[in-house]
Amino acid sequence: MTKTDHSLVPHDGRANPSPRTTEGGRASRHPEQGEPSGLLGRLGLWAAGRLRLVSVLWLVVVAGLGSFAPQVTSSLAGAGWQANGSESVRVRELAQQHFDGNASSALQIVIAADRPVTDPAVQQVVDRATALLKTDPRIGEVVSPQPGATISRDGRTAVVLAGAKADTNAMVRAADDLKGPLRALSGAGIEVSATGASVLWSDFNAANHDAMMQSEMLSWPVTLAILVLAFGSLIAAGLPLLLTMAGLAASAGALVLLNHLTPTSIWAMNFAMMFALALGIDYALFIVVRFRGALARHGDARRAVGETMDTAGKAVALSGATVLVSLSAVLLVPAPAFRSMALGIMIAVTFVLAATLTLLPAVLGSLGVRVNAAALPFARPQDAAGSPRFAGWAERLWRHPLRYGVPAVMVLLALAVPVVGLRTAMPSITVIPTDSSARTGYVAVQKAFGAGAPGALQIVVPLAQAEAAVAVLRSTPGIAAVMPTANAADRSGFALVQAVAAVDPSDPALKTTVAELRRHLPGQALVGGAVVENLDLQAVLDAKTPLVVGVILALGFVLLLLALQAPLVALIGTVTNLLATAAAFGAARLVFQDGHGAGLIGFTAQGFLDGWAPVFFFAMIFAIAMDYTVFLLASAKEHYERTGNPREAVIGALAHSGRVVFAAAAVMVAVFFTFALSGPLPPKEMGIVLGLAVLLDATLVRLVLLPVLLRLTGRAAWWTPAWLSRLLPTLRFSHD
Repeated sequence: MTKTDHSLVPHDGRANPSPRTTEGGRASRHPEQGEPSGLLGRLGLWAAGRLRLVSVLWLVVVAGLGSFAPQVTSSLAGAGWQANGSESVRVRELAQQHFDGNASSALQIVIAADRPVTDPAVQQVVDRATALLKTDPRIGEVVSPQPGATISRDGRTAVVLAGAKADTNAMVRAADDLKGPLRALSGAGIEVSATGASVLWSDFNAANHDAMMQSEMLSWPVTLAILVLAFGSLIAAGLPLLLTMAGLAASAGALVLLNHLTPTSIWAMNFAMMFALALGIDYALFIVVRFRGALARHGDARRAVGETMDTAGKAVALSGATVLVSLSAVLLVPAPAFRSMALGIMIAVTFVLAATLTLLPAVLGSLGVRVNAAALPFARPQDAAGSPRFAGWAERLWRHPLRYGVPAVMVLLALAVPVVGLRTAMPSITVIPTDSSARTGYVAVQKAFGAGAPGALQIVVPLAQAEAAVAVLRSTPGIAAVMPTANAADRSGFALVQAVAAVDPSDPALKTTVAELRRHLPGQALVGGAVVENLDLQAVLDAKTPLVVGVILALGFVLLLLALQAPLVALIGTVTNLLATAAAFGAARLVFQDGHGAGLIGFTAQGFLDGWAPVFFFAMIFAIAMDYTVFLLASAKEHYERTGNPREAVIGALAHSGRVVFAAAAVMVAVFFTFALSGPLPPKEMGIVLGLAVLLDATLVRLVLLPVLLRLTGRAAWWTPAWLSRLLPTLRFSHD
């Protein structure tokens, strides 16, 4: 390979930065041969000679934070699925404050019998349930069944109302503690079930947590098998898992501490564990593969660590930054569950990134050639020049870009088109198991009191406007029944009116009814209830999705521009990420909204995708896609800095990084698709959507479309205007 004569480059822009200058054309100090010139290279070199010190420091961190880890399932929050500042949340707060806790977070104890509830045996069960509820300090006023309100017309179903005396998260924990003992009161033709929003979230969290934990346990041996095949060495394959376990333990304990500052959703732990596993393996793969290549070239472990961290280490750091930036955009959604999940993943990524940049180089520096120990019989020695297979694939793409690029684009566009008709809504009662307490009680209430009874609407209104509010409710077609008006117990001047809709709480028609009420009720009336809280949350998600997507795209482009120093290649990376994400959501619509393949996966289509998917899954998919983009483009830039040859940049990038992207994607697809085996629908959605996204991104975008676009754009992909060059900070990926 020959280096291009830099005198041929125009002075108004930069197409081929000299390896002896910085990107801005300024002379840089050159270290001795083999000495890393970058901060991360020097950090890696420092760690490589201090395994004991680095290990002790990480042991202190992991042991200190890990000591809190056993509390993670019991202390994290179970609620938070609400739109802060919404009208419905205000109704809940007023109902809890002024109406003895008769809010959407209250518990409903449904007692269904094969005889009238006036029967002494049934009354005894009612009394025992009431006594049990009164012993819990989180429960406010307990209201016995009332004729005409909470006793069914046939007299065989009664509801005991247990007011909320604590916040929503504490009420979910109360549901965790009480639903079992309450169900134990069943027998002799009497069935006792706790239901209501707090119980629903309790059952929802438990079912999904158990399913996700089972899936994660299943994914570990699959992951190890793929890593062993990828590395051909048991020692090298074990390093990513070591890194991941350190990150998992530290992040689990950190989540417990975070919960003391702000309520943190139990889902934050699930997503944090999943991302720590996936990204920890990604980062370790990239570093270990590059280290083995450098070790094969130089034969010196310390020098190999310095070179690896000076090149691949920068890519990993940038990748971690893009993941953190993408997830930070989710904080724009004013929902506690979303914000805490994003923070949980960000904490996990931070610990995994820190371990990758410190603990991993320390271990590699100590292992040296022993990193290849316990090699499998079929394993080939690490090639310092990269993978011959992926180099050959790159040559083929370079010779025939349209032959491979056009079909890839057509497939991605065909999958992306259905996203236009994607519908979203909050999940229905069907996402929790049929034998769960919340669903059993839901069905019993619906059977005894009507289709809309499980999701009663709550209207808080000034006492002077109560009669007018009742009149509006009774004249609204979507309302089946109106309960007697309740005056505030503390004489605050408020009245509470509860109404039963004519349709099931998950019926889309309810949204129209709520909108009608908000238009026609007296001006100071507020409409709430658990089902309205879901509607308000969905409205906020719909409104915030374009903003979140726009912020993620903009910040992703800026980070790529800072790293790659070239606007066109940064734009290519961002747009191809968006295309892969759109294709994944288009496929999700076909599967989860339209029901294609539902029988194969084992679920019943709801006719929509769960409401949090567009915002949260987009951030996650884009973060993962940026992960692969950074690995590939950083490697391409490294080779372009060395040679000034676009062809060598593409071939070198695939030769050195294609195998890593392929192996990392295989691990992620395996991890995500194991969630498709889970019973509840939400883990299936997450597993299929994320798994398809990674599969499409790695196979069609990173290993086909992106190299093809670099081939078609040539030197223009790496060109930077002179004015932009002066604004951008100096950042190089090549190792002098």
